[in-house]
Amino acid sequence: ASASKEITGEVVDMMCYVDHNAMGDKHSGCAAKCIKGGGPVGIVSEGKAYLIVGEHQPINDQLAEYAGKTITVKGKMAERGGVAMLENAEIVKN
Repeated sequence: ASASKEITGEVVDMMCYVDHNAMGDKHSGCAAKCIKGGGPVGIVSEGKAYLIVGEHQPINDQLAEYAGKTITVKGKMAERGGVAMLENAEIVKN
């Protein structure tokens, strides 16, 4: 089992981030809509993207308002098939 880890970075919607590197203030409105709509949500820290999920459920509702902003989240690190994930995630501070 992985230890809990804190990651500080920008909240992104993973669809637009992976597809066309969409980040920042210019994309925050679109990202918030995609995240609220159930799209995969992640955090980008030091050039690495992490998929974020709550305790076996989406955490989209809590993260949508932070789209395009830098926050700190805490959770358990997991990686499979090249996909890095922070699970059982919770917002630490913004």
